[in-house]
Amino acid sequence: MPRRGPGGPGKRGPGEGAGPGRGEAEGSRSLAKRVKTAKGRKLSSTLWIQRQLNDPYVQRARAAGYRSRAAYKLIEIDDKHRLLRPGQTVVDLGAAPGGWSQVAAARTRATSGRPVVAIDVLPMDPLDGVTILVGDFNDPDASARLVEALGGRRPDVVLSDLAPETTGHRATDHLRIVALAELAQDFALRTLAPGGAFLAKVYQGGSEADLLAALRRGFRTVRHVKPPASRPASPETYVLGTGFRGAPFRGPA
Repeated sequence: MPRRGPGGPGKRGPGEGAGPGRGEAEGSRSLAKRVKTAKGRKLSSTLWIQRQLNDPYVQRARAAGYRSRAAYKLIEIDDKHRLLRPGQTVVDLGAAPGGWSQVAAARTRATSGRPVVAIDVLPMDPLDGVTILVGDFNDPDASARLVEALGGRRPDVVLSDLAPETTGHRATDHLRIVALAELAQDFALRTLAPGGAFLAKVYQGGSEADLLAALRRGFRTVRHVKPPASRPASPETYVLGTGFRGAPFRGPA
């Protein structure tokens, strides 16, 4: 079942800028907080909590009112590649807790008449300009529900921060996230408006050849991107397709 990782697998609007400067990072290290391992808590959980407490992006996200640090990943990607523009229609797959939807809604100036459409297996609190669907994107009816929520519009941008339950086995986790990215890609190729863009999370691993081949057939430009907000030690990266060549709208599979 796809889900977002803890804290969110993740210059216009709140929290401008592309990330902390060197001085901020050094200050965070010098004042690093340590968390004691509580009885019954795994060491990995303790380390995650410690990392969150000392992560400048977590602190900035809270101060700016974003629901997750992942908001800064989309901000940094969009600042560089200019995916989001006022008036666009956006679909956000794997949206909870809502950081990417917040950024997309602000940058497209989404309204109730032209909202960002978001879906996740986890419920989300309401967001202005965002239509929220609760459901597993793996479900057979998920695409149909998204198309219905779009109200006849073709999305200009499809975002996917879908991530699987991790096993700790890197090769297995890579295959699982590529499968989710391929599912998101299939939706994008069936529904995107000509000239549109697709952004999806994958893990570094090298088995996404079929995914990349399909993207290169469908988009003028395909690249891997890893924003500064994505932790260097994390295997996550993103595939970005821009300049969708266009295809007849086929609706849900």
